[in-house]
Amino acid sequence: MHMDINLLQIFILLVVILISMTLHEMTHAYVGYWLGDDTAKHQGRLTINPLAHIDPFLTILLPILLAVTGAPIFGGAKPVPFNPHNVRWGEFGAMLVGISGPISNLVLAFLGFALLPIVGLDTVGGGILLIWVYVNLGFFIFNILPIPPLDGSRLLYYLAPENVRRVLSSVEQYGLIIVFAVILLFSQYLTMYMQAAINFFLRIFAAIFGVVI
Repeated sequence: MHMDINLLQIFILLVVILISMTLHEMTHAYVGYWLGDDTAKHQGRLTINPLAHIDPFLTILLPILLAVTGAPIFGGAKPVPFNPHNVRWGEFGAMLVGISGPISNLVLAFLGFALLPIVGLDTVGGGILLIWVYVNLGFFIFNILPIPPLDGSRLLYYLAPENVRRVLSSVEQYGLIIVFAVILLFSQYLTMYMQAAINFFLRIFAAIFGVVI
């Protein structure tokens, strides 16, 4: 499924991105704090202020560029700092901190889709909800990739043996470079993966709520 977008939708998209990524990063921060690590709190990340979380490229420029080119929308934000040695339950706790952000986007997409039968697909509200669903699914699918420092790497840390964890830890310092390289060099395959994954979840949501889109 392809989502066409115009100038008004780009403005709505920006608002949706700021809300979605703020909630994403706040979830990381609060789960880390709940598990005993106050690093995010000391660095001012336990806040609903989007200015504390946004990354100019990943949060704003990249999603908008993808939207205007008709590609699936994804992006990220400034990583929430946390000390995995401070959280309860060791690597399991660190994994919970990591995946909590993408899971929040999946939940937001699900809740947005749940409102579609009430609001109606052919209304202004329905159009906004579709943008909400696409953005949050895109952020979930992209950030759950097991590439350091994306959130999905924390699940890989938890499942991998110790020698693999050491390799992941050494790679993580170059993580953003690797992410940018993947976006630039494998954009065609990344787009295919994103679109297929988004359509997969849309079909599941549509089956649950009986919506034809």
